[in-house]
Amino acid sequence: MTKGTTSFGKRHNKSHTACRRCGKTSYHIQKKTCSSCGYPAKKMRNFNWGQKAKGRRTVGTGRMRYMKTLTRRFKNGFREGTQAKKMIASKE
Repeated sequence: MTKGTTSFGKRHNKSHTACRRCGKTSYHIQKKTCSSCGYPAKKMRNFNWGQKAKGRRTVGTGRMRYMKTLTRRFKNGFREGTQAKKMIASKE
């Protein structure tokens, strides 16, 4: 048996399929775990040696419907339901 090019031609079985949590083709069919996000584990898989991978899926890579307004609301003290007072022109 050879271990190089001829052996690679015989590989045609899929070991990984699409993951339902992260969408990557990293879900191992026999192990039933995702090598990318760690599904079905409750916590997302991430390591400090993978800084680039962390950055790809961290906060700020999506729509940020809530987070993008947070700094402005924090600056104003999270006030809600108030109107600015009308400025009356001074008579001179």
